[in-house]
Amino acid sequence: MDITKTRAARIAFSAVTLVVALGLVPMALAAKGGKNGPNSESGYTGTFNGPPVMAVDQNSDGHPNAGDSVTFNVSSSAPYPFVQLSCSQNGSQVVQETLGFFGSWSRTFYLGGMVWTSGAADCTATLYSVSFSGATEPTEATLNFHVDG
Repeated sequence: MDITKTRAARIAFSAVTLVVALGLVPMALAAKGGKNGPNSESGYTGTFNGPPVMAVDQNSDGHPNAGDSVTFNVSSSAPYPFVQLSCSQNGSQVVQETLGFFGSWSRTFYLGGMVWTSGAADCTATLYSVSFSGATEPTEATLNFHVDG
């Protein structure tokens, strides 16, 4: 057998081996699973460190009221943590806003808007993250709180 045929056979064998290996990698990762499911890239954890922090307190009472602005102290192991704020009055959603808690993003939520002009509301802040591939990861923490009218 000449050298050219031997080289060609080695290249062909290497190519076939590579294709087979690349085909098996996704199956192996899917089988691994884990607490965040087979497509998760992480096991990110996070918490809310205390109640909402008043950013603007219109009546200076130290409690969230309609028309105030709040932020949150969060800790997360994720590179891209987000907080979604959702508020409802009498079962109807009046606010839903999501802000990134990384980089130079604004981290202040206004407790009101075109739909919510006054009155009390019940709110839930949800801490979650987005993986490097752009997939939304499972919820890391939630915080429920009441906003006075």
